[in-house]
Amino acid sequence: MEATAGLLDHGSDLEDADGHGCGAIVLLHGLMGRGRTWQRQVPWLRRYGRVFTFDAAFHQGAARVGSPESADLATERFVADVAEILTWIDRGPAVLIGHSMGGLHAWCTAAAYPELVSAVVVEDMAPDFRGQTTGTWQPWFETWPERFAGLDEAVAYFGPVAGRYFYEAFDDGALHGSLPVWTAIAEEWGGRDFWEQWSAVEVPSLLLEAEFSVTPPGQMAQMAQRSPSAIHLRVPGAGHLIHDDAPEVFRGAVEAFLSGISA
Repeated sequence: MEATAGLLDHGSDLEDADGHGCGAIVLLHGLMGRGRTWQRQVPWLRRYGRVFTFDAAFHQGAARVGSPESADLATERFVADVAEILTWIDRGPAVLIGHSMGGLHAWCTAAAYPELVSAVVVEDMAPDFRGQTTGTWQPWFETWPERFAGLDEAVAYFGPVAGRYFYEAFDDGALHGSLPVWTAIAEEWGGRDFWEQWSAVEVPSLLLEAEFSVTPPGQMAQMAQRSPSAIHLRVPGAGHLIHDDAPEVFRGAVEAFLSGISA
């Protein structure tokens, strides 16, 4: 099944993952990312449940991507894929930890399929980007080489944190998807909001906002104000990739949250 392409079971350090901890923990990557970009978080997350990663649609290799005109790029399609994966895993309600696009998919899955989700962690994503477009991305994308010769070249191009992230997602230095398709995915966010979906989330939620966030100012705080089961934490000094830019803070916040819900 396409939804389970690249699905990896990283196991658990618990003797009985079904009877203790948080059960299944599924990590959802951001736009232009990949499941393997979570590799530094998997070892410590295994202490809290059985950890899974996967590659979202249109992030599974350049050969598997269609054109923006023919592809189903709606958020609802990605949410249905997450639900299919949770059903495939079949370990009861799961904790969803999502970065950026993955955070959006996490809370929309919790809203649409509440029986499949026990808690969500949203890393630097907000419900309303209306009016913002991806038009400024195009000139930047056109400067990208077809292939990065190595990690050092990617780091020199994107910076140390984003460079490592992108290079880990790439296939031997080459894009693992289509820039026009990724642009079209993000373009949807500029034309609609997801407040209704957020309002439908009833499970415990941790909202992590970077100081140098890509989200509209104040929206993640508003998310917490609208939900009695949500905790909002702003991470000083961190950029959009909080889990790699401020890994100790990210780990501490997530571990405290997971310990609380498992207790």
